[in-house]
Amino acid sequence: MKLSERIDKLDWAQLSAEVNEHGYALTPKLLEPAECRDLSALYDDERRFRSTIDMARYRFGSGQYQYFGYPLPEAVRQLREAFYPRLLPIARDWAAKLGWDAPWPEDLESWLARCHRAGQVKPTPILLRYRENDWNALHRDLYGELVFPLQVVIGLDVPGTDHTGGEFLLVEQRPRAQSRGTVTQLPQGHGLIFTTRDRPVRSSRSRQAARSASVEGSGRQPGWSAAPVRHGVSTVRSGIRHTLGLVFHDAA
Repeated sequence: MKLSERIDKLDWAQLSAEVNEHGYALTPKLLEPAECRDLSALYDDERRFRSTIDMARYRFGSGQYQYFGYPLPEAVRQLREAFYPRLLPIARDWAAKLGWDAPWPEDLESWLARCHRAGQVKPTPILLRYRENDWNALHRDLYGELVFPLQVVIGLDVPGTDHTGGEFLLVEQRPRAQSRGTVTQLPQGHGLIFTTRDRPVRSSRSRQAARSASVEGSGRQPGWSAAPVRHGVSTVRSGIRHTLGLVFHDAA
């Protein structure tokens, strides 16, 4: 079955509900073990990548990741193109709730063309490799003015067998409250859909302010606030951990 068909067959009503409720959702298995191994093996083919990042050098954590160059590997291209239209309704709904512009067209090709016209021309899909004691600091993958509000990370190794530790972290700043953290272990071949930057959350105290903002033309719906979200990876205690990151806007 084609990768696009696997993504289309997912229960998108359920996944969308989970993303709206929690800011993230774990998919069923998308990739078979051999497909995961093939993607991980690309890490050592330097011709595939436009840039290698040493996280310690930039104080991003410890470990290394690489940005694919164009043309993307076929599996990466298919996954990116197939996820985008399924995530688009969520992105547009969030934009309406928070009064954002919603510049995202129906297909990824048109959206990336808009990114490129704005000077964001560098591909952003990432292959990450973590070894023992590596970790990734909390951050957001923005890269420019044009941002798609959701992204996907796919686990390529087997937790507990290929590595221990290395859980995926999300930290959300709730309106007028302490931050909320979540920890997810990525099973091999499964994808985690999560918030890139901010997401709408219910806020009863924001309703009066939201009504006022709507009157002034902001477009934000009453009762919603933007909750900033950052993500990272906990320390890998043993072994090697590979993941594929799918970001849906390109970089300046």
